[in-house]
Amino acid sequence: MKIGSPREVFPGESRVAMTPESAVALQKLGYDCAVESGAGVSAGFSDAVYAAAGVEVLPGAEALYAACDIIAKVRPPTETEVGYLSGDKTLISFFYPASNEALMGAATETGASVIAMDMVPRISRAQKMDALSSMANIAGYRAVIEAGNNFGRFFTGQVTAAGKVPPAKVLVVGAGVAGLAAIGTSTSLGAITYAFDVRPEVAEQIESMGAEFVFLEFEEAQTDGAATGGYAAPSSPEFREAQLAKFRELAPEMDIVITTALIPNRDAPVLWTKDMVEAMKPGSVIVDLAAERGGNCELTVKDEKIVTDNGVTIVGYTDFPSRMAAQSSSLYATNIRHMMTDLTPGKDGTVNHDMEDDVIRGATIAHAGEITFPPPPPKVAAIAARKPAEKPKELTPEERKAQEAAAFRAQTRQQVTLLVVGAALILGVGLVAPASFMQHFIVFVLAVFVGFQVIWGVAHSLHTPLMAVTNAISSIIILGALMQIGSGSFLVILLAALSVFMAGINIFGGFLVTRRMLAMFQKS
Repeated sequence: MKIGSPREVFPGESRVAMTPESAVALQKLGYDCAVESGAGVSAGFSDAVYAAAGVEVLPGAEALYAACDIIAKVRPPTETEVGYLSGDKTLISFFYPASNEALMGAATETGASVIAMDMVPRISRAQKMDALSSMANIAGYRAVIEAGNNFGRFFTGQVTAAGKVPPAKVLVVGAGVAGLAAIGTSTSLGAITYAFDVRPEVAEQIESMGAEFVFLEFEEAQTDGAATGGYAAPSSPEFREAQLAKFRELAPEMDIVITTALIPNRDAPVLWTKDMVEAMKPGSVIVDLAAERGGNCELTVKDEKIVTDNGVTIVGYTDFPSRMAAQSSSLYATNIRHMMTDLTPGKDGTVNHDMEDDVIRGATIAHAGEITFPPPPPKVAAIAARKPAEKPKELTPEERKAQEAAAFRAQTRQQVTLLVVGAALILGVGLVAPASFMQHFIVFVLAVFVGFQVIWGVAHSLHTPLMAVTNAISSIIILGALMQIGSGSFLVILLAALSVFMAGINIFGGFLVTRRMLAMFQKS
């Protein structure tokens, strides 16, 4: 079978769904590869580079659709492109079926199978095919670059002979994939970075990247991100008001604001209002990554950059991944290649559209002339939802004292019982054994008891350092064995020799392990 990628016809779209590198991997799966002439030029891949990778270069879209069994593209198909499909073809692209019902119906009528890359379920096994995350990662990075391009100062603070430059203060609203990418880029550039998210569990991730999490004192149970496909759940009106109040408090201090709050197929919530923009300092920058769905900033204009009366620049571009076309195409083509790997379990160049597979079923929106959207929930949960551990009930001082007294009494009873039973056993042995045996036997019992108490009570993390201390005990064993090695009994000589051998191993091993541990803390 042959897989091909046409040139994207959406205005301003520079990405391509197949790169020369991904074409080589697809050929190893048994597929022939083709691209429309000029498909990769905007992303930096010429027709000659494709030809060198063994990819057939076809003159136009109609020729490509006619020659290929599988069509891989970036943007949803146009009505003209849908007209090129037929029942024996498979289309793989972003599709957004909830927003494109008419287009989905037209594609279904052709009989073609349609796989929407934006519908890949967010489960662990499908991460390598998660094109939404790949593009969001690039968008978050590019947002910081665009902000820096429009910001009139350094990100990092500097002290120079000409004066002191304070570091920029950046606020990232939303800590999804795009938000975390923006946080990482901002902190690496030296800015003081703050981040907010309605999910308090992401605070640890944010702080691990060097940013400060903006806590909101508000008691509201938030839906687990795993249950909502990794996205934050919509908040209550009361929570939203508390959120806006916090943003109004932060607005005058921030130099750059990057908003990323967006749930697929929903309008973007307005989180940065007009009065917040007016409260910002002249020269500040807002980059709105939710501009395609209305924007998180009240003043955002889709696909445009505007400057407000008080000198705040608001960037509402919707093509951030396309502005880094080479990198975006590489990541997206890798997502497509992984999808094709799942569709080709035999690596024989033949598609096996297994509708029992969670990933393939979840991403398929049309198959065998039927609409298969929306998909059923995956059989494997996105992330095993764990119930928060119940906090132990705090005890009053009286209850704690009573509990400790009861535990002490129980421990005392156990020890007394063991001592009584042990004494009875030793007394019973003493009634029948000679006196010389009893002396050795009592020493042996005490050695076992003391050794057990010393070793058993030591934490596991301290057992290795303890080996150095046990060298002293091993030395006593060796002395005792050497005193017995001159005995006339062969059995005694054999046991004494074994004691010397095994205790010697323990001593030398203890020194060796201790030396290696100390070497770990020495500078080379």
